[in-house]
Amino acid sequence: MSRAKACAVLLTVAALLGIGLGPAAGPAGAADNGRWSVFPAPAGGAKDKTSTSQERQFFTLEAGPGTTVKDKVSVSNLSDAPMQFKIYGADAYNTPRDGGFAVRGPEETNKDIGTWVKLAQGSLTVPPRTRADIPFTLTIPDTATPGDHPGAIVALNTETDKTKGSVAVGVRRAVGARIYLRVSGPSLPALSVENVRIDHGQPWLPGTGKSNATIHYTLVNRGNVSLLPRLRVKATGLFGNTLLDRQAKGLPLELLPGQQVELTEKWAGSPQFDRVSVKLTVTTDRGEIDETAGASFFAVPWLATGVLLAGLALLAAWFIVRRRRNRPPRPVEEDPDPDAGTAGTAVGVTSVGSRGGQA
Repeated sequence: MSRAKACAVLLTVAALLGIGLGPAAGPAGAADNGRWSVFPAPAGGAKDKTSTSQERQFFTLEAGPGTTVKDKVSVSNLSDAPMQFKIYGADAYNTPRDGGFAVRGPEETNKDIGTWVKLAQGSLTVPPRTRADIPFTLTIPDTATPGDHPGAIVALNTETDKTKGSVAVGVRRAVGARIYLRVSGPSLPALSVENVRIDHGQPWLPGTGKSNATIHYTLVNRGNVSLLPRLRVKATGLFGNTLLDRQAKGLPLELLPGQQVELTEKWAGSPQFDRVSVKLTVTTDRGEIDETAGASFFAVPWLATGVLLAGLALLAAWFIVRRRRNRPPRPVEEDPDPDAGTAGTAVGVTSVGSRGGQA
């Protein structure tokens, strides 16, 4: 088998969306990768079939259960050659490690808004330097729960790019326009910080280098609306002295309903000898949540501590040995006269015998 065939790989890159976390201030732009873009179609039809600068950056919708929303999505071919696309709706979720906004791939199963979107066309070819507007309907079920239902309409390029060289790698790329749908009803924001733990590293000998700590924690959105979390970090020593106090700052993510992410905070210059308590406080940009959690750790120079303990153990052993050597010998006790003991015994036997004799 040739190396090209043995190393052939097909990579599916699902929904490479923009990094923005919400509608940006100022002129809105389309989500694009330089070759094509996807965005909400302009109201009232399109005059410039190549423009990607629109009034809407995302689909921001609000409706009640049992209603149907109609709209259009635009796919703009920015290249000089025709492009073929598969168009589909998808559920959104947070990537577990960094909280990035991601959507389901075309082969994955959707359970929410991705199943509510029905496009007039599931595939199309867009001529070069041209934009296509595709109508769609979003039908909200009667059983839909109140709150936010994020998703996207994705344009997947069905043509596979090939790399040069002996290893053939196929890459399928996609770009999506986000959908922020809020189903009318009670809004219940709920955010918690959990699983706090600290990894601490420091030099073996105090003063020979810098120490550092990494604070690991998990954010969980237990409510039904998307949240923009803020985090405050405070650390205190054994006697209550403040070692670190980072005021609340916004985190670079939008935590979607029912999602959780694992994040870290770096602490350079952490203490080298102390018992440290760390407290994390999470709030939101609107201030409707205030939750805390914490953990503690011992900052100990283990090499110096080990040397000290070993020295104390040797010193204790030396004192014990010296004390035993200087202890005076015990006096020797003489044994009683063996003959006297025997005579006494004989007398006793005679006495017992006389008791057992005749009267």
